[in-house]
Amino acid sequence: MNHIVELGEFLRSCRGRLTPAEAGMPRTSRRRVPGLRREELAQPAGPSVDYYTRLEQRRSRSASPEILESPANRAAT
Repeated sequence: MNHIVELGEFLRSCRGRLTPAEAGMPRTSRRRVPGLRREELAQPAGPSVDYYTRLEQRRSRSASPEILESPANRAAT
């Protein structure tokens, strides 16, 4: 498996394991999927939602330090 595929899978799995409460966000209405939405993760990390989506969907070849140090990725450790 190459690093682009691994990065996308890693980002998705981290985002799915982190709850809004763990990320310091207010509780919202019912969610369709567990974990944070892409928008919720991208906002505190600083990058655009489009950039984060491209990483998850393996359409970008590198990730910025902001993405790699985002709250969801810290939750994975």
